[in-house]
Amino acid sequence: MEFNVSSAELLRALSDVSKAIPAKTTLTILENFLFVLRGDQLEITASDQELTLRTVITVDSAVEDGKAAVPARQMLDLFKTLPDQPVGIRTTSESSFECVWANGNSELPYFPAEDFPEIKTAGEDAETITIPSATLLTGISSTIYATADDEMRPAMNGIFFDITPEATTLVASDSHKLICYTTSEVQASQVSSFILHKKPAAVLKGVVGADDGDVTVTFDTKTVVFTFGSTMMVCRLVAGKYPRYRDVIPQNNSNVLSIDRALLLGTVRRVAVCANKATNHIKFELKPGQIEITSQDIGFAIAAYEKLECDYNGAELTIGFKSSFLIEMLSNMSCETVVFKFADSRRAALIVPSEEEAGTEKLCGIMMPILVS
Repeated sequence: MEFNVSSAELLRALSDVSKAIPAKTTLTILENFLFVLRGDQLEITASDQELTLRTVITVDSAVEDGKAAVPARQMLDLFKTLPDQPVGIRTTSESSFECVWANGNSELPYFPAEDFPEIKTAGEDAETITIPSATLLTGISSTIYATADDEMRPAMNGIFFDITPEATTLVASDSHKLICYTTSEVQASQVSSFILHKKPAAVLKGVVGADDGDVTVTFDTKTVVFTFGSTMMVCRLVAGKYPRYRDVIPQNNSNVLSIDRALLLGTVRRVAVCANKATNHIKFELKPGQIEITSQDIGFAIAAYEKLECDYNGAELTIGFKSSFLIEMLSNMSCETVVFKFADSRRAALIVPSEEEAGTEKLCGIMMPILVS
């Protein structure tokens, strides 16, 4: 194997796929990038067997095709220190290769490409949908923070993709809060679904660019493949059945609060400073035209209070929330005005952008209240 390549372009490719290199592994071959050179196309693969990333770059000149597993850490450390310049890479023996740049070179070991595990993609019965990259990024960003860490219910540890002929909804929940992001830009010929674990979802969010065009998603019952630009991500799906989330979305909450999102977020953050650090509880007291937000920690004899003007239509109501959950939800919404819909102090509150800002995408959140004195 011998070729020349821009050091900056190779570093970008290595950095993207390195997110699949395992931090610890008993299979040492996985600590390497798999290089496969065919003509002027260099295919770079990294995998921890649960998650695989593969990208293809065009090299400046290819002298001899070949393939090898090259050490990931040393390659990354080397190319991070090199200024942008042409670099020649070639195998020099059956177990080593060298990188040659303008005024220096390094020699590193490589390992047989045949030792690298075979990457299995989705099967012949797989289904395929297409998602605009910007929509996929927004959907993941809007939901991933609401996923759970639940060993007993692994299905809750990921984002549920609920796909129908009319629309696609991304769902995440940890039982205390639930977030749904619905878009009509993604449709399918039939109803289907899969659960993407939060770890590959976070990686996908980091490697997909908003301007990458459409992302092709191919999936069967065990594996999903995301293809965008010259990059492919393959990962195992979470096994199990996702709960019937639509059944818990309130439909007739009649007490409606409409308020500026940034204003409410700032108030909650200030008041939460004096909340009990173990519970993070805050209290809403709602009356027509105003909301009072309070917190206290009796053990340290501290308390906070703030009153805001708002648009509230409904009965006087006192309801409590965990401030950290509320801050997360408000921080991950982009609307100017947020609407809360309450039934009473014991049942879940529905949180949505105002109708004027809903547009073609629909975001809704559900938060369970806590008992307050």
